[in-house]
Amino acid sequence: MNHSTQAYDRWILALQSQSLSAEQVLRARLSFSPQSQSLSNRLEHLDRLKAMLDLFRPLNGEIVAELKQRYDVRFTYHSNAIEGNTLSLRETALVLERGITIAGKSLKEHLEVIGHEQAINYIESFAKADAVIDEWELRQIHSLILRQIDPEMAGRFRRLDVKAAGTEYVYPPHYQVQALMISFVQWLNSQEALSLHPIVYASEAHLRLVTIHPFQDGNGRLARLLMNLLLIRSGFPITVITNQQRSDYIDAIVQAQADRGTEALFILVANAAQEALIESLSVVATAASSRGQGQGFFEQIIHYF
Repeated sequence: MNHSTQAYDRWILALQSQSLSAEQVLRARLSFSPQSQSLSNRLEHLDRLKAMLDLFRPLNGEIVAELKQRYDVRFTYHSNAIEGNTLSLRETALVLERGITIAGKSLKEHLEVIGHEQAINYIESFAKADAVIDEWELRQIHSLILRQIDPEMAGRFRRLDVKAAGTEYVYPPHYQVQALMISFVQWLNSQEALSLHPIVYASEAHLRLVTIHPFQDGNGRLARLLMNLLLIRSGFPITVITNQQRSDYIDAIVQAQADRGTEALFILVANAAQEALIESLSVVATAASSRGQGQGFFEQIIHYF
């Protein structure tokens, strides 16, 4: 029996003896400390969590499937709910996993769920390719979100000038969108952007895209999908901004658009990334297929008991 196997067995035995779940232990021990209030400290902490997850790579196929099932439903539910979709988390799961039509809910809401999952599948596949993210790819993701709801609007830049509902923020004129998107794509693939910490890079890309507001509808969902495409490429799990965070999330965007700083948005995304990393670690670290892997993780975590 090698050291990694012994470390896994001690970890599982400790969980059993204290009737604890892995997520309980990891959330208590691996969450940001009170001293990790600054963005830089949070980013360093996230790097440590990701390094722990990397000890188990490549992930077993069963683990990948389990995490995908969780996050397809959760990401779809919360991203749509932020935009006003009234399907619950359970109803979203029923639509995606069983193809069930929910009584009393509109066809549009069902199609939003289906389109968002298709877009998740696309970004996950694209993230594996060593390809530049260009305007066509962004149009393609947007088209997947909306093509079953409004095929005329899907993937087409807006032709009207618009304001942000509730904030009166005036987006750039529609005749500037094409030029702004060219500049955005250039920045997205620049060395300046690629050298940023993945959380900052993904959050900044999200912010820049929603501030341009290139499409008539679906910009928030597109921006959150792009954010996750960039995070997945950097080895982070799908990171979900929840509907419960909607007010703080919108306030953080408004603050950044008013030139009052981006840190609130970056910290919100960092907190969501921590949630995703801890949940992923709890699944990976208890899977039978992980026995014999991740010795450094198990040796570190067993000291918490």
